[in-house]
Amino acid sequence: MPYQQIRVNSEIGPIGAEVEGVDLSASLSTTVLEELRLAWLDHGFLIFRGQNLTPESHANFARHFGALDVYPFMQAVNDHPNVIPIIKEADAKMNFGGGWHSDTSYLEKPPKGTALYAIEVPEEGGDTLFADCGAAFADLSSGMQKFLLAHTGIYSPKLVHGASGDYTSSDAKKNLGDSYGGNKDFAEGEVEHPLVRTHDESGIQSIYCGLFHTHRIKGWTREESLPLLKYLNRHLTQDKFVSRCHWQNGSLVLWDNRRLFHNALNDYHGKRRHMHRVIIQGPVPA
Repeated sequence: MPYQQIRVNSEIGPIGAEVEGVDLSASLSTTVLEELRLAWLDHGFLIFRGQNLTPESHANFARHFGALDVYPFMQAVNDHPNVIPIIKEADAKMNFGGGWHSDTSYLEKPPKGTALYAIEVPEEGGDTLFADCGAAFADLSSGMQKFLLAHTGIYSPKLVHGASGDYTSSDAKKNLGDSYGGNKDFAEGEVEHPLVRTHDESGIQSIYCGLFHTHRIKGWTREESLPLLKYLNRHLTQDKFVSRCHWQNGSLVLWDNRRLFHNALNDYHGKRRHMHRVIIQGPVPA
């Protein structure tokens, strides 16, 4: 669509776009915000380069897209209760957000959006990949689509944050920082969500179940569910559905968790990466 107030470059891959001509720390007009909202719905994720944001201005921008939420497994920065630090020190091996997923889909009301801001990133490595789960669902056979639409998933943080999860090894604190933690009982909890999510604004149907947050298909065991979850993960991460974001200091990316999966690449060992993240409240997945 034509935009009057912003410049949008969608030639970065099959999904996503770069937006120019917007200072996110400034007061944004109603017209600019409406164009940004439409661009976000159209392209799935938006990249803004060369921003200079404090935790407050970062959160204020994200709030234009909905009420802000609190992440359950990381302490916020001192300057704002909705901004969490995501830091990988140069000597750490484990990164935060690796593996294909939609943010905190194990919540009863998972966030509809995430706004991630780069404070210090390596010149090479540490990119984030984004997959268009709507296009991936549309590419499935009609039989597979009907099957997925008829079934429910059991979603849980236990695979990552639970007692035997990926982030609870003896050196997790060293790798993820002192801000990492959370409620142990909540970490073992479960909620039910559809395997396919219908976007509440665009109506796009997208694959929503993933290896790291979907424990199993309802009525199935984890062992029985894994072959299907692995197949869907392979399917939606094909090159024809995936775009890459290369981070620069001062970049902010706003992505739509209702439609996209993402994967933070852990290919920058020996280098420091410091990000700030804000999540935007969403509805119960339908």
